[in-house]
Amino acid sequence: MPSCRKQSMANNKDAQLIVRINKAQRDEFVALCNELDTSSSREIRKFIKRFVKKHKPEQEKPVKGDQDG
Repeated sequence: MPSCRKQSMANNKDAQLIVRINKAQRDEFVALCNELDTSSSREIRKFIKRFVKKHKPEQEKPVKGDQDG
C-alpha cells in the first residue's frame, strides 16, 4: 500500500462534533483562523489532540493518527 494511502487512512475523519457557541465568538475565531491561513476545523482538531494527549493516562499513549490536518 502506498504511503500516501496509509496516511489518508490514519487521518480518516468519520465523526462530527457539534458545539454551540456565541455567534460573535465564532465569527471572531473563524476570522482569526482565516488571517492565520488555517481553518477553524483544523485548529479545533489540534486542540482536541493536544488535550487528549495531555490528559490521557500514560499506559494508553500514544494516539494513532496524531497528525494535524
